[in-house]
Amino acid sequence: MKFSEFGLSEGLLEGLYHMNFEEATPIQEEAIPIILEGRDLIACAQTGTGKTAAYILPTLELLHREGGSGTRVLIICPTRELAIQIDNQLTGFGYFTGMHSIPIYGGGDGADWDQQKKALSQGADIIVATPGKLISHIQQGYVNFSKISHLILDEADRMMDMGFRDDIKLIASHLPKKRQSLMFSATMAPKIRDLIKELLHNPAEINLALAKPAKGVLQVAYLCNDSDKNQLLVSLIKGKAYLKKIIVFSSTKKKVSTIVSALTQAGFATGGISSDFEQEEREEMLKDFRSGKIQILVGTDVISRGIDIKDINLVVNYDVPPNAEDYVHRVGRTARAETTGVAITFVNEKDMYAFKEIEDLIESSIQKLNISSDIGQSPNWNPTKKKNPKPKKSSFGNRRRKPKAR
Repeated sequence: MKFSEFGLSEGLLEGLYHMNFEEATPIQEEAIPIILEGRDLIACAQTGTGKTAAYILPTLELLHREGGSGTRVLIICPTRELAIQIDNQLTGFGYFTGMHSIPIYGGGDGADWDQQKKALSQGADIIVATPGKLISHIQQGYVNFSKISHLILDEADRMMDMGFRDDIKLIASHLPKKRQSLMFSATMAPKIRDLIKELLHNPAEINLALAKPAKGVLQVAYLCNDSDKNQLLVSLIKGKAYLKKIIVFSSTKKKVSTIVSALTQAGFATGGISSDFEQEEREEMLKDFRSGKIQILVGTDVISRGIDIKDINLVVNYDVPPNAEDYVHRVGRTARAETTGVAITFVNEKDMYAFKEIEDLIESSIQKLNISSDIGQSPNWNPTKKKNPKPKKSSFGNRRRKPKAR
């Protein structure tokens, strides 16, 4: 279905034309008409399916039809990277509409705070905010949300995982009760269902390809020990000039610098990113990755969501992600917009059960390969859940010691 068939205004169609958007994705095709009707919506779709445009376009159209001034749309998302991405898309799609947006997130300086304060008190058409930073402003008493008519929660499942449930409820309590509320999530966990009951009114529901990687992703797992991972990683990338953009995911911040060091020593242009980095450093690193100045970006799950970088050829899970859903988001960085890509996961013996849970979630068996003998020895595939060992009894047994007399 073409965007011209949705009955969008000329300004939006002009923005779509300049951004080379012609055909709607399935989530856009289903969500846009529902949102234009003014209904509440819960939409469940995997990353990389175009869900951001699925709510931005109809919301901008509704603002155009409704008219008015002041802050009328509030978009809440889990990370500053996603807030920036959403704001960039709002700028692109809404360029010819005259609508203005501002992102509200932490990590900036005093000038950023003053700019955010001005927008929140005097009004910008659309506010895109992370929960924690927005609450900091709300607590100062100058935030004016009296004209909010549209609330959008993006990556709601991620916000629940990050412990933002109470923050979201607090923010919602400062909004008019009469509003349109939209919720987008990659998974439909019970805690999401509970939040829907609290914030949405008789919502329409869309479920598309729940928690499954895009069809264009070739998924492979290498069985290996931790000590062999760096050498394996270098061997997989070496000599493959066609791999222009590679993301390597580590499950801990501590490993990021170790991986970056190993790849740099092997001659690859590599950068690292995690929540330990200052916002300016993170943005500069992403800029270098987008431009091709660095070939490989190593990071934690802070970059598994909320960054929109095209043409990522390879995603490597240096560690099996702690949550099965995170695997989908990591892998979703490649094969976006119906392109193709490769996702490789390194699986050690203790992570085999967790990897099996990923296969169960995506309802697919991923090919498992042994590493070459010149790198090391692969452990046998045995995804048995490891039981926690019973704590050793104290040498004092179960006897209680009498307190010493004083």
